[in-house]
Amino acid sequence: MIVAFSVSPSGSSSSDSVHEAVAAAVRVVRESGLPNHTSSMFTEIEGEWDEVMDVVKRATEAVGRYGTRVSLVLKADIRPGHTGELTGKVERLEAAIDRQAGGENSAQ
Repeated sequence: MIVAFSVSPSGSSSSDSVHEAVAAAVRVVRESGLPNHTSSMFTEIEGEWDEVMDVVKRATEAVGRYGTRVSLVLKADIRPGHTGELTGKVERLEAAIDRQAGGENSAQ
């Protein structure tokens, strides 16, 4: 499964920036050893249900130390028997874009 999640603290008296809290969450994800990718809005992690959810829980707990409340947004792609999809999906997308671009160029 792939899980994309975003976690942030609230109820803190510190500055408006949450980068330190998010860094704590991403550190948990990276130290898990599971395939992952972080973008400007989400962190994606791939693995089996229990191991992924354990990492999400620990990342959420890490962020909880920065405020009195935590917001968690989570989206999951559950596809048993498939691995390597964190990069595989993007590779298939890029190949489709390349094919479409090639078709448009040859039509001109």
